Amino acid sequence: MAAGNQGCDNGSLGVRHSLLVYTTPRALFERVEDTGAYGGSLVTLLGLFVLMGYVLVQSGLIGQEMDIQTEKRLADLEDSRVDLVDRVAMRGQLEDARKQGEFNKTIARLGAIVLKPIYVLVSILLIASVLYAVVALAGRKPQWHTLMSICVYAAFIDLFAHGVWLAMIFYYRTLSVDTSLRSLWSADGPAVLAAVDPFRIWFWVLAGIGLTVTQQLSRRMAVVTCTLMCLVAMGLVVAMEFVPKG
Repeated sequence: MAAGNQGCDNGSLGVRHSLLVYTTPRALFERVEDTGAYGGSLVTLLGLFVLMGYVLVQSGLIGQEMDIQTEKRLADLEDSRVDLVDRVAMRGQLEDARKQGEFNKTIARLGAIVLKPIYVLVSILLIASVLYAVVALAGRKPQWHTLMSICVYAAFIDLFAHGVWLAMIFYYRTLSVDTSLRSLWSADGPAVLAAVDPFRIWFWVLAGIGLTVTQQLSRRMAVVTCTLMCLVAMGLVVAMEFVPKG
């Protein structure tokens, strides 16, 4: 009976266990079973991202940042004006720039409240799917709920990182901050620094621990898999640095 109660306790994961990912992740992942017990934690995780996004929007910093960009765009248009330019055409260009600024402001607000949680959810599903395929290719029996639990609880590191980012925004009063090593460098520092984020590395370390503890992969295979996936994620971040902005 005691053993049965212990097994039941190990499987009864909930939101209250999410804090264990910061302190004793091994103890957390030892409770993971092939059940859908991660549902409440996933909803809570996404809800907290929505709440943080709402706080950011209400702070007015998004509107302030977008207004600065719009004013810069308007100033550039004014500076590029020559005598031969039709004043009516110039007035139309200025009005289009203002409308684009308002549109960008709406999209940024929507991104903070809606798109960010969706991005987190899609990332969790994508990572769990890739890990499912890796486990299957390794000759083991993949357990979807186990892999989802690992990804969901490891994603609480992303929540913590988002909280740190939000605090930095409020402190510096600008959206142009991040938690990577780039924040310790000048604005024109090496693009690769943008990919070196302690929180991103922390996430993959926890994923590796989860895969090992739940015996979805051997320790060596878990280390190799998570290292490669982490490097791929970093590579995508570096690639995004070369995508034209605006």
